[in-house]
Amino acid sequence: MAEKTLMKGNEALAEGAVRAGCRFFAGYPITPQNEVPEYMSWRMAQVGGAFVQAESEVSAINMIYGAAATGVRCMTSSSSPGMSLKQEGMSYCAGADLPIFVANVMRGGPGLGNIAGAQGDYWQATRGGGHGDYRTFVMAPNSVSEMANLPAKCYEVAYKYRLPSMILADGIIGQMMEPVEFTTPEVNIKDLTEPAWALGINAGRAKRIVKSYDLREGYLEKLVLERIKRYRQIEQNEVVYEEKMMEDAEIAIVAYGTSARVAVAGMKLAREKGLKVGLLRPVTLWPFPKARIVELSKRVKKFLVVEMSMGQMVEDVLLSLNGRAETHLLAKPGAAVTTADELYKTIESIVKKGAREYAAAK
Repeated sequence: MAEKTLMKGNEALAEGAVRAGCRFFAGYPITPQNEVPEYMSWRMAQVGGAFVQAESEVSAINMIYGAAATGVRCMTSSSSPGMSLKQEGMSYCAGADLPIFVANVMRGGPGLGNIAGAQGDYWQATRGGGHGDYRTFVMAPNSVSEMANLPAKCYEVAYKYRLPSMILADGIIGQMMEPVEFTTPEVNIKDLTEPAWALGINAGRAKRIVKSYDLREGYLEKLVLERIKRYRQIEQNEVVYEEKMMEDAEIAIVAYGTSARVAVAGMKLAREKGLKVGLLRPVTLWPFPKARIVELSKRVKKFLVVEMSMGQMVEDVLLSLNGRAETHLLAKPGAAVTTADELYKTIESIVKKGAREYAAAK
C-alpha cells in the first residue's frame, strides 16, 4: 500500500497537477484557494517549471493561453469572482482548441459574496461560462485524495480532445485536511511528445498558427461543428460517477462535492430507519451522467438533489429524467451547508408525502 500524507485540499490539488506534468502556473490571490498559488510558487522551481503571480485574473488566463499554445502543461486557479474575470480567456482558449487546466475553489456569491465554501458556480462551469459555443470538461472532487488525483484525468482529457478542463471544488474541500494517497502514476516530462499543433522552435517543420478565429466565410461554422463532434465523444467516453447503496434504493440522492459527503451521512440515518436510500455522485459535472440517471429511473421513482446553491445541478437531473420520476431539491445558497439531520428529515417528508398521495388515490 502506498504511503499516505496528510495534506490540505488546495495543496493536494497543486501537487496533483505537478505530478500530472504541469510546468507553468500563473495565478492571482483570492480566498479560499490561496494555498494553490502559494504551493506552486516554490514547487514549480523544484521541478524546473515556471511560476508567475500575475497582476490580475485576466492576465493569468491569457498567460495560460500563451503557455498552452507551446504545448506545455499549464494551470491557473482561482475562486468564484476571479473565475468570472477569466471567462473571456476561457472562451479564447476553447476557440483555439488549447488543452488548459483550471481549478475553481468556489466561495459564496453572487458578487463578492463571502469566503465560505459554496456550489453556486455550477452553471458557469458546465455551460462554458464565456461567450460562444464551447464546453469545458469539469470534474468535482469530494475528498482531498480526489483533489490530488483528478488533475491527471483533467490533463488526459484536455490533451486527448483539445479543450479546457476544470476541477470544480468548494472551499470546504479546498481547506480541509485528510490523508492523501497519490494513486495516479507520475508523469515523466521527458516522455511527453510535442503536440502536432503546438508552437515551438523546431527547425524544418511546417508553419503552425494557434488562433481562436477564422474570418473566412463558413470556416468558423466548420470549426465549431468539428469541435462538437469531439464533445459528443467526451459524452460517450468520459462520464465518471460513483454510487453508494443504489442496488435496492427507492430514493436516489444526487449530490457532488461537500454536499455528497453530507448525503452519505443523511443516507445512513435514513437506512437506520428502514428507508431504502442510495446516492449517485456525479464526478464529471460535464459530461453529466444522464444515461445512468435514465437507467436508474426505470426502477427508482424519487430523486432528491442536494446542493450548496439555490438549485443549479437540479436542472440537469430534470433534463435527464424528462418526467420519468419525481425530482425534489434541498438547496442551501449563500455558502450554507445542509446537515445530515436536515437531509434525513427531507427524505422522511418525501416518503410521507408519497404515502399520503397513495392513500388519497386509494
